[in-house]
Parts: sequence; C-alpha cells; structure tokens
Amino acid sequence: MNNIKITKTSQSRLSSVDFENIPFGQTFSDHMFVVDYKDGKWQDPEIMPFGDLLISPVNLALHYGQSIFEGMKASLKNDGTPALFRPEQHVIRINASARRMMMPEMPESLFLDAVNTLVDLEKEWIPKAKGSALYMRPIMFATDAVLGVKVSNTYKFIIIVGPVGPYYPKPVKLIAETKYIRAANGGVGEAKTAGNYAASLLPAQLAKEKGYDQVIWLDSKEFKYIQEAGTMNLFFVFKDKVVTPDTSGTILKGITRMSLIDLLKKDGVTVEERPLSIDEVVEAHNKGNLLEIFGSGTAAVVANVSEFCYKDKIYKLSDSSTHETANGLRERINALRAGEIEDTFGWVVDVKSIAKV
Repeated sequence: MNNIKITKTSQSRLSSVDFENIPFGQTFSDHMFVVDYKDGKWQDPEIMPFGDLLISPVNLALHYGQSIFEGMKASLKNDGTPALFRPEQHVIRINASARRMMMPEMPESLFLDAVNTLVDLEKEWIPKAKGSALYMRPIMFATDAVLGVKVSNTYKFIIIVGPVGPYYPKPVKLIAETKYIRAANGGVGEAKTAGNYAASLLPAQLAKEKGYDQVIWLDSKEFKYIQEAGTMNLFFVFKDKVVTPDTSGTILKGITRMSLIDLLKKDGVTVEERPLSIDEVVEAHNKGNLLEIFGSGTAAVVANVSEFCYKDKIYKLSDSSTHETANGLRERINALRAGEIEDTFGWVVDVKSIAKV
C-alpha cells in the first residue's frame, strides 16, 4: 500500500455546482492527486487542493511534447457505492503510451491507490443522474527545465476529476477526412499523447464549419481504410455482423471498445476486427445492408451516428431510436455501472478507501 499524503481544501466548492448543467470538462472537484518522478523513481504522492501549477517557461513538455493522458470514469451504483469501470486496463494503456513516448511507467499499485483515494475523497461530486459520471483525467508530462530534443529526467503525474453529463446527448454526424491524417504506420496513433489531439484540431474545426460533429479518419497511404473518429472508436453494424477497424498501431486501443466486443460476442454476434474500407461501408449503405454506425469511448460511452459524408455525398442512417445494437450496448454499460445487472466479467470495481488523512 502506498502512503499518500492528503491535504484537504479549507473551503469546498461543491455547493456552487449545478448538477443539472455540467458541460464536459468545465467543472473540477476540490482536490487533485500529484506525484513527481525524479532520481529514477516516483516520490512524495499527495492529494492536495485543486489549483494551478508553477512550471518553467523552458519546461521540456511545452517545447517537445512529452505529454500523455488517460480518461476514465467513476459512477454511483444504485445503492450509492462509488465504482470504477475496468481501472486496471487504464493502467495498462497509460503505461503503453508512456513506453512509446519514452516516459517512466506508473506502478499499478500507485495508480490504483491514487484513483481509489481521490474518488473516495470526492465521492460527493459524483452526479446521480443516469449517464452522468465523475470523469478522471490522469496526465503525465516532462518537467526538465532545459531546451534540447531529449528525454526528460523528471516528470509530473496528476489526476484531476470533475462531474460530467453525457458527452454526446444526441446522435452525431461524421465526415470522412480525405486530406488530413490522424496517424500513420510506425507513428504514435495508438498512444494517448497530446500531440495527436493537437493535430486533429484543424480538420475537426473544418468539419464543424460544414455542420458535422467529428471526422472519420482514413489511412494515411490511400485514404481508403477507416481508422476511428476524432473522439471515438467506430463500429459498423451490417445485417449479418458487426465490424470495427483493427488496432494495428494507428488507432487507440479503446477500453470501451474492447468491452463492447466482449458483450457482442457473449450475445453470439459475429464481430470482425479487420481493415474496413470506406468503399465497403458506402456499398453496404447503398444496398441496404448497413444498419447502424456508432462510436465508443470513455467519454462518449456509445454514441449513435445519424449520417456520414464521403466526397461530398451524404449517407443518412435510420432514426437512432431504431438502432437496437448501439442503444442496447449503451443501456448495458450504464446498467453494469449502476449495479442493475450481474457483472459476469468483473469489470465494475467498488471504490476502496486506501489512504488516511
């Protein structure tokens, strides 16, 4: 067990929060977890009042991008118990990102102790409304104060949390991107590193100016094979199967994605993880064989797609209320988190109080 020091805030901001109106990523709780890496090890873990950081203007991460993050959620079961969804998978994924970006791995026990202790301290911040949750953002970045393209010797790891409502409260519209790319083979596409998201901002803005919520990223070589959407992995429901692009190094290995695949397979649905071309999707739509498209992610959970655009042609899908696969999966994930149905996979983990004040 890790000894995590706790310094509580003198004045909670909880009473000022409107839990009926909590836009994603704009409200944060009273405390955050902080630990520093120096002399080859993580040292002095602490939960402290949420606040600004003091960093050098020559901070290595600001100049050369050694920065990674995760996204995870805590929710309330119907009996009021705070719970996490597959937290150990988030340790695995952030450490995979760390290895790719030449950063130190986070010990699993420290990560899980920090998450449990912070959520236990901030459990009153967990929204009670269905589909809402306490969003957690672990982040790690370089802290050496020196210019030069090199691996940093020191790092800071932080976890901030805040209440959120549904990320996509209504079905989304997507446009296939045929000029810009998100990732290429051999790159950092499957790492949750900050630069990936910075590179996506211009195409995403251009998509919004055309009336779309996000882009469908295509491969960097032929602009033919589907990778993912800007904030989600993608699933395509055909009459006889469900297909999702395989994780070949250019897309994020989504934890919600892998969970949905397991649920579908448990139901006897044929699921294919393979290269999927935009032409195959268009052809299936034209023949009436494409029933649904939906996205998955920690923030989005399961998001229905109402239409997509490819080379200036719009392809509309049926009304989202008829999307049995997407709607059923979303209801089951939410029911698992609420403790309404049996968790035969062991995905939902009750929050445990680890550290003491």
